Amino acid sequence: MSLATERRDAALRRLGAERFDLLVIGGGATGTGTALDAASRGLKVALVERADLSEGTSSRSTKLVHGGVRYLEQAVKHADRSQFSLVREALRERAVLLRNAPHLATALPLLTPIYGALELPYYFTGLKLYDMLAGRANLAPSRLIGRDEAKDRFPMLRREGLRGAVEYHDGQFDDARMNVALALTAAEHGAVVANHVEVTGLLKRSGRLAGAVVEDRLRASAPIHIEARAVVNATGPFADAVRHLDDPDAPAMLKTSSGVHVVLPQRFSPPGTGLLIPKTEDGRVLFLLPWLGHTLVGTTDNPAPVEAHPAAAAEDVEYILRHVRKYFDLPVSTEDVLSAWSGLRPLVEAEQANGIKSTARLSRDHVITVSPSGLVTATGGKWTTYRSMAEDAVDAAVEVGELRPARGSLTHDLPLVGGARFDPFGDARLVAEYRLEPDVARHLNRAYGDRAGLVAGLAREGWGDRLVAGHPYIEAEVVYGRDAELACTADDVLARRLRLSFLDSEASESARPRVEALLATPLQAHGGGSCGS
Repeated sequence: MSLATERRDAALRRLGAERFDLLVIGGGATGTGTALDAASRGLKVALVERADLSEGTSSRSTKLVHGGVRYLEQAVKHADRSQFSLVREALRERAVLLRNAPHLATALPLLTPIYGALELPYYFTGLKLYDMLAGRANLAPSRLIGRDEAKDRFPMLRREGLRGAVEYHDGQFDDARMNVALALTAAEHGAVVANHVEVTGLLKRSGRLAGAVVEDRLRASAPIHIEARAVVNATGPFADAVRHLDDPDAPAMLKTSSGVHVVLPQRFSPPGTGLLIPKTEDGRVLFLLPWLGHTLVGTTDNPAPVEAHPAAAAEDVEYILRHVRKYFDLPVSTEDVLSAWSGLRPLVEAEQANGIKSTARLSRDHVITVSPSGLVTATGGKWTTYRSMAEDAVDAAVEVGELRPARGSLTHDLPLVGGARFDPFGDARLVAEYRLEPDVARHLNRAYGDRAGLVAGLAREGWGDRLVAGHPYIEAEVVYGRDAELACTADDVLARRLRLSFLDSEASESARPRVEALLATPLQAHGGGSCGS
């Protein structure tokens, strides 16, 4: 029996044999954030995810840690104080995320190109207000720049009619790896984390929620009954499906919209500057960002059905490319698209949330509800505010389950796995000590932070070959992913531990046979956990 199987079996046995203070359903940002918040308070926590960590919405974001420039515009237009509060709160959380995961999140300057004389004071004033709302958490002052500097910074910008640009700053991050870091940090604080484990029913005693029935989706086995004093439903777009397990007649809370992104080659963006296209033909905004050596462009916002693996529609891809052509002198076509994907956003219908017969409150840009049986549902929100959302969810669960945490929430100042001793110049040490190629060393340092040496050590032991030419991913990462990062399948590795599927779908498929072979070989102990910890 392999080490991965032993670890997974041990995790599943614990799920069925122990009684937990809190069971979290869902392994996206909200779920892993909730598990970490609860475990770091000293509660006994289990988390189950029917697919892989962040397989859905939480791996399909625009990769920005932000307060929400478009929300600010809405706040100004409608004089909506609540929207101002949402932006201010998100900007504060932006600073927390950048501080606690410095290897995975960094500040990024963005330019808003100006082509109309009246646009200049409008956007500059708005972005200075953005700075003001951030207060001491502001990353850098927004400023006006001239046409020549704008072209120097973003050479592919269309020159005709360009008057200049406004520069502002937000954060950028690797969403799926951040999600993995949250899960691993929760496990290090004692949480049992099991991916590819699906909730098929809820347990009740005298009408009160008492846990859940789950099944292993990787191997045929008997259902497992998990006993828990409180249950949090953190399943994003699927929150209503879990709510209907609790009460088939519960009114739907959510509508979903799809956010499509495309990935283009690096030549479409300079390495250190992003672009905000402030107004599309239908009044949206688009971002064009450097990301992991490529260019990320998105996103759309169309009504969409709830499904596990939404596809990027051809018309949405063309919509994005059409706006790139509008702002760029550099030609772009579908042949330039290396990858495209769609993510679902859970949008809460406030009147439905308030109509639930339970304690329901709208806080920040998310909703926490408690059903009559005690099911805590946390939904809405965005990546930037995952931590405050998780804190609210745990507060609600503590009240519902009459739990007694040893301490209050610690996550405001809690470094995530890889972040505590991160050295931004650590790639030089990796090159010198492990003889890695510079691009591989840079990638490992940013992806794994202060644990990059563990992966580099595996490379030195014989797993140092690249998985595919032209990309910095190496075999050691597959070994480390299966041993220490809960990766069970080739898709777990290629899409969410390495991000290759999101960057270059053709390269990802060419690497798949080698990844599958590495996952099948005997495992070694490198800490963490594999497919459940």
